[in-house]
Amino acid sequence: MPDTILQIQNLNLKYELEFHRSDSVRDIFVGMIKNPLQMLFGDKDVFHIIKDFNLNLKRGERLGIIGVNGTGKTSLCRCIAGMLRPESGEITIKGQMRSIFDTNIGIQPELTGKENAILLARFIFPEAKSDELKEIVRESLEFSELGKFLDMPFKNYSKGMQAKLGLSLITAKPTDLLILDEVFDGADHFFQQKISQRTLEMIEKSGAVIFVSHNFSQLEAVCNRMIVMEKQNILYDGNVLKGIEYYKSLKR
Repeated sequence: MPDTILQIQNLNLKYELEFHRSDSVRDIFVGMIKNPLQMLFGDKDVFHIIKDFNLNLKRGERLGIIGVNGTGKTSLCRCIAGMLRPESGEITIKGQMRSIFDTNIGIQPELTGKENAILLARFIFPEAKSDELKEIVRESLEFSELGKFLDMPFKNYSKGMQAKLGLSLITAKPTDLLILDEVFDGADHFFQQKISQRTLEMIEKSGAVIFVSHNFSQLEAVCNRMIVMEKQNILYDGNVLKGIEYYKSLKR
């Protein structure tokens, strides 16, 4: 499959929920006194968050993922990004991958916006050479419209200013596989319009995209395919508009 960017085969991910049966800290404390071996080495509650999951993503596909909280959307993305180790299964990626889960990851609050931009650029674009990194930072800071605030400590930024800095850097360069997990919130209305256009241009130039969001209008604008996740797997895979309607029918 020469056009395949991402292939997932029989993926399984489980979480161990220690002391899940206990109702309180007191119950755990009493259990440790009465039967410490059972509490420490007994059977643990296991939650199967992704079960026998299969997915192929081809070049040119912009996949929207939607589902209620706890259905495994972010866990799936973290498995693809190599941040979580699955119980079993295979994940094959062709080309470079960039995954963004939090626009403030790696931020040092005491440093200025400009200093944090330099650190973030190195984190987001590890493959970029020195001159390219400088150009990414320069262009992103100009795009952010933060001006004189770039020399202020990041800890003094409003939530909207923080979002502007992070989003400007995230959208600076395309990649083969791009994973965006609910990162396009927080900026003001006017900047949202500007960043949306920049995001669409970046997505258009990227090989394949996974876009996790509960914002229907963003999903419609960005995606050409959608999956609805529930009960550890895919309930729907197909057209975006039909996928949104299907998801709405599931909401309780």
